[in-house]
This record gives sequence, structure tokens and C-alpha cells, in this order.
Amino acid sequence: HILLIFTRISFGLGYLEVILLEKFGSFYNLKESNMFKKILSAAVTMLALSGLMVSPMAMADTVKLGAAVSLSGKYSTAGNHTQKGYDLGVKYVNSLGGVFVDGKSYNFEIVYYDDESTPARGASLAERLILRDKVSFMLGPYSSGLTKAIAPVTEAHGVPMVEANGASRSLFNQGYKYMFAVLSTSEQYLQEAVNQIAIKAGKPASEITVALAIENDPFSQDIRAGVLDDVKRHGMKVVIDDKLPRDLSDMTSTLVKVKALKPDLLVVSGHSKGAALSVRQMNDLGASVNMLAMTHCESAKLHDKEKFGNLPDYALCAAQWSPSVSSEGVVFGTAGNYSAIFNGEYGYVPPYQAAESTAAVIVMADAINRANSLDKDAVRDALAATDLSTFYGQIKFSEAGNNIAKPMILRQLIDGKYYVVAPANVAEAELVYPRP
Repeated sequence: HILLIFTRISFGLGYLEVILLEKFGSFYNLKESNMFKKILSAAVTMLALSGLMVSPMAMADTVKLGAAVSLSGKYSTAGNHTQKGYDLGVKYVNSLGGVFVDGKSYNFEIVYYDDESTPARGASLAERLILRDKVSFMLGPYSSGLTKAIAPVTEAHGVPMVEANGASRSLFNQGYKYMFAVLSTSEQYLQEAVNQIAIKAGKPASEITVALAIENDPFSQDIRAGVLDDVKRHGMKVVIDDKLPRDLSDMTSTLVKVKALKPDLLVVSGHSKGAALSVRQMNDLGASVNMLAMTHCESAKLHDKEKFGNLPDYALCAAQWSPSVSSEGVVFGTAGNYSAIFNGEYGYVPPYQAAESTAAVIVMADAINRANSLDKDAVRDALAATDLSTFYGQIKFSEAGNNIAKPMILRQLIDGKYYVVAPANVAEAELVYPRP
């Protein structure tokens, strides 16, 4: 233990404490040990006086990560959350000493380009990052569509990519070996909403009616497929099944049918525009349903009472993560602590798109440390063997590269605040039904 202290201390106190706790904390409770504190204090004093102690930033070389992210265009809101998540992950990994290969430290640096929310541009930028900028590894873009465009490029070049925002299950039946996703796949997004209407409706499942308004893009159509599977499993009846255009600006035709048929459950997946349009136009048309479940509540800022007032109240929102979940890891500690750090850095509570992006950086760092190498195939193999506890949740990859260890959650928005209401083992509040 003393040897570990003296070999790691020059990389910074934060990194030292993390390494000690990660390796030995569960056995010796080092953080509370008086002996540990005395040794640490003496070592720091000695190194400081001798001039040997330097900051991690001063010592480390750089590992370049590439990321084409939607900083403009249709996905710009979530794309900016993605970039902030990556940046915060890099900042904290670097503050803890970066990554270590053969005893040498390396800081992460991200080379960014704006893919303008366009798949073809995303693929072109991935080529540019790999061939011209010589990035070592890739972080994923925002959205399943962009990830679908970029994955063949990283695969062809044998560059490991950890992605955080491409949930479409169709991404994971292509046989990719170099792509790993920290998030849950899309067919799980609104599974709990279907389960909850089966519990709450107070009538046989065969009498429960469901309406779907789903955008015609890979991610949303996978959500549709998952909801239809769950509806069929319960024996419910689908009364509306509308595909929304990608250039979504109006949902009136769908919502007129909703007003007439009064389904028990309305499911909406149309990214930020779909979430915002549904609550505004339902109000305009006087349409009402007992349960409204949707994706992208945070990206649409439905919690912003200045923009939406109480229109979104009691909507159910699918989420990959929430600051209230009980998960924790070495970097950032608990989910709540990560939320506080992000809020302090950027001035708002992190949406799950930011949290999962930060988790992707942590997973990449963990894989490089375990591989003890910057060789792409060695890091790829380390990624495949990942089984890591993080503030975002447990991360463990299937052979196809999707995370099989973390469930989705369902939150209800009430008076500008989100409350986790399902699944039962993580719920912090009772689901309000019917929607007032």
C-alpha cells in the first residue's frame, strides 16, 4: 500500500484517493484510516518540498478522442447536452490523472465537429477524424440515425467507439465489433408506460385502447415496435398508429383523432418537437387522455414553466437516468453528486443525454486503464469485458455491444419537476392516474 501511495502521488491527490479506494477501500476502509492520512500527509509534504510533485495536466501526454456532434440543426438541443456531458467527463478523468499505460499518464482531448444533424455529414466527419485528425478512439454522435451513419466508418477502420445516444435496437444486429453503447435500447423506452396502464386502467386489458404518434426515424420506429410488442403481450387494442414526418411542425391530424377516440394511453415519440407540439396542440384542440407517455421531455424543456406553464403536467417521460437513482461509481460518486457538479458547471440539472455522455467517457477511460494499452484492438477487447459501476448505472455489454445491465425509468412531470414513478424498485413517488 505504501508503494502504491508513493508511485501514484505525483499524479495528484484526487487520483491517489480514487485509486486507493477503488483497489483496497472495500477491504481496509482506507479513507477513514488514521495511518493512511498520516502516510499521505508525510508523502505530500516530502514531495512538495523536494519539488517532485506536479499536476496531472503538466505531466500527461494526450489521447485524442473524436466526436461529430449535432451542435446545429434539428438535434442541436440534445447535441449540446451531449457535448457538455463529454466535456465534463473529460475534465474529471483528467483531474484524476487521466489514463495510465505502462505507468505513463495521458490526458483525454476531444476533437469536435458539428455534424449539423445530418447523417451523411456525420459519416464524412468520422472519416475526417480518423484519417486526417488521427484520433485514437471515437465517442458517438447524438441520435440513432447519426450513429447508424457513423458506425460503419469506425467499424471499417477498426476504431473503438463508445456511444451514448444511439438507442435503436437495429444498431445492434449488424455484427459491429467496435461499437459499444452505454444506454438502454429503444424498445425498452416506454415499456413501463404500457405496464402501468395495464395496472391503473381498472378494466380488462382487452378493453384498454392505445394511440401511437411516432416519428418516422430509426430510433422512434424502434420505440413503436417495442410498444406494439408490449401492447400485444398485454392484449390491448391499438386505435391510432400514426407516423409523424421527420420535418415535424404540426400534429393536428393525429390529435383530432385522439380527441374523437379518447384512447386510454397516448404514446408520442417525435424528439423535442414532438414532445412540445403534443402538449401545446392537445391544449389548443381540447384533447385529453388518461395517460400521456412520451420521449424527449427534457430536450423539449417541458419542465420550463415560463415556456409551457402547466400544460405538460402529469405527462410520463421515458428516461435513461435521473439524479435521484441510487447508482454510484468511483468518478463523480453518486448520481446526485454528478447532478450537483454538472449544475455547478453549466447552470442546469443534467438531462440524461448529458449523463450518459459523461458515462461514455468514463467507460473509455476504464477500458484503456484495464487494457494498459492504446492499441485499438486491445482497448476494444477491454471494452467488451466491461462490467463497471458508475453514477449513471451499471454498464456491461452484450456480445452485440449494447448495455444489458441498466433498466429504463419512467418519470412523471408535475409542476416543473420530474418524479420517478416506475419501475417500482426505484420509484420515488406514486404515479398519478388518470391525468387530471
